[in-house]
Amino acid sequence: GGTACVVTGQPFDTAKVKMQTFPDMYKGIVDCFVKTYKQVGFRGFYKGTTPALVANIAENSVLFMCYGFCQQVVRRIVGVDRKTKLSDLQNAAAGSFASAFATLVLCPTELVKCRLQAMHEMQLSGKIIQGHNTVWSVVKGVIQKDGPLGFYRGLSSTLLREVPGYFFFFGGYELSRTFFASGRSKDELGPIPLLLSGGFGGSCLWIAVYPVDCVKSRIQVLSMAGKQTGFMGTFVTVVRTEGVLALYSGLKPTMIRAFLANGALFLAYEYSRKLMMKQIDSY
Repeated sequence: GGTACVVTGQPFDTAKVKMQTFPDMYKGIVDCFVKTYKQVGFRGFYKGTTPALVANIAENSVLFMCYGFCQQVVRRIVGVDRKTKLSDLQNAAAGSFASAFATLVLCPTELVKCRLQAMHEMQLSGKIIQGHNTVWSVVKGVIQKDGPLGFYRGLSSTLLREVPGYFFFFGGYELSRTFFASGRSKDELGPIPLLLSGGFGGSCLWIAVYPVDCVKSRIQVLSMAGKQTGFMGTFVTVVRTEGVLALYSGLKPTMIRAFLANGALFLAYEYSRKLMMKQIDSY
């Protein structure tokens, strides 16, 4: 699921990070795509793909594993049998709990990904003299400058994004599946309803938490050039100096990516899960 998400959405994610961190450099999504292609070539859209793959595979593995555990916790809290189907709202709460665990895996890899994606802009703006163009050079730079804890820059803003965001993510997905199932079992849904449900869930997540993600990207990228203020300090600085709309820079490529990538994520997740369950049942 994580692999399908990255392969589908990486170019749009790259545009999002660039526009969030350097909103003055780009007039819009088309301008960002054109300039990136002219300056770096097609490979520029896939900068940070390796850490993005690691991040998404690790995050979604932990997320969906913890989602199952958290569903059992919710069942205990509401006092129902462990095989009872949860409501859409209860599934959303379980997804929100699960995201807190996934954040611990996601934050370090997301930091490396964001820095690679915005490296060219950091050099153009003069914030750094020489950029690191490989995953290993970025990792080495973080360790040398800040030590292992440097990988957790932006952890609080990542948590602020993930915990409420995944409530809407799983809530939107389950509500959409309920709508398409219309009385039937959700497990009987075909690929198109699953794609649309995943896309709807992803869209709900990003609409709800986009300003938080914008602050997170700035903290993680701009900390290359020196110590950054925390979440509230960065948030207030952006609003004062650039206005509220700056917190929504890069929203368009994010929404395109959210629908496509999360549709692919849930489609791959549901079908791979069914395949694995069949293998287990056959033994």
